[in-house]
Amino acid sequence: MKQSIIHIALVVRDYDEAIDFYTKKLNFELIEDTYQPEQDKRWVVVSPPGSSGTTILLARASKPIQKEFIGNQVGGRVFLFLNSDDFWRDYNEMTSKGIEFVREPKEADYGTVAVFKDLYGNLWDLLELKADHPLAKRNN
Repeated sequence: MKQSIIHIALVVRDYDEAIDFYTKKLNFELIEDTYQPEQDKRWVVVSPPGSSGTTILLARASKPIQKEFIGNQVGGRVFLFLNSDDFWRDYNEMTSKGIEFVREPKEADYGTVAVFKDLYGNLWDLLELKADHPLAKRNN
């Protein structure tokens, strides 16, 4: 049996501002942007450059309760983890584009890591796993 998680939904305020942030600030690729008239919504999928794994579905909040969770989908915890093949390249580029890091870079047992906010305040880890980390080995 083989299964995989294909999308993670991220609740956003506006499709276009989210696309702009993810493609211009984080260099993600816009994989799909399809209007669905029967539901009056768009199916918007983005992915980190070079990634063949899980993608992010940018899901515009359509109900008041959904709007309450924009920027705080997991109660203030780090929500998403962006692994890099060159931490310092990406960290420097992201800071030059105005990405706010709320925890400075540090070396940990598993690799180099820093925490940043997306445009709505969700927390992300930017990390580069050490070569001997189980996930680094799995993805090679």
